[in-house]
Amino acid sequence: MENLHDILKSLPLYYVDMEGEVLTLARVESRNIHKIPYLFYIVEMKSDEATVSYSIPNNTGEILRRASILRDFSSLISLVSEYYTIDQGKLMQYITSTLDTTIKGISQPYSTLFNQYNTMLVDYRAVKRLNVELSASNRNLIVQTSQLTEENKKMSEELQKLKKYSDESLMVMVQDWIDVHNNSIDINQFAKTYGITIPRAEEILDKMVSMGYLEMKG
Repeated sequence: MENLHDILKSLPLYYVDMEGEVLTLARVESRNIHKIPYLFYIVEMKSDEATVSYSIPNNTGEILRRASILRDFSSLISLVSEYYTIDQGKLMQYITSTLDTTIKGISQPYSTLFNQYNTMLVDYRAVKRLNVELSASNRNLIVQTSQLTEENKKMSEELQKLKKYSDESLMVMVQDWIDVHNNSIDINQFAKTYGITIPRAEEILDKMVSMGYLEMKG
């Protein structure tokens, strides 16, 4: 039994105690912020029986916790098989019972979760495709907006040129130009000099002719 004690004492995270024929193993898996164990189990092995006591935290299901403890207990059993006689039939019955309970306990929630996952995956892919389409559309809109902004800027500049002088002011300027330039006017030069468009200059000349202020020659 001393050899067994030495073997088990070499296991990490285990406390081992041997008192007479009773072997006690304890493992603290987690502690709280006050360093008090809250996830742990204790195994007491006698010549004819073994008992396992374990904690079940609030956030852990009893079924999964039992399966986890059974896994660790089975590993311990393999280490002490030379020193203790194990009733393989009862052990297998207990393992089967635990696995059966575990499978039944998780099958329905798992099925529900899987269906929810499938639905969410389909929705995610649809949203992802829509996002790609919207991103492409958004890029096109940005380009179009940039083009419209540039066109609007040009139109605003043209409009400002048109509104630079009132009709009355332009008619006076035309009259002054004609007086200085020998009763003639070069529309292109006039428009360039005063920073207006040629159509605007032609508009004023037409108006002055229609009002009788100017006469067309030959």
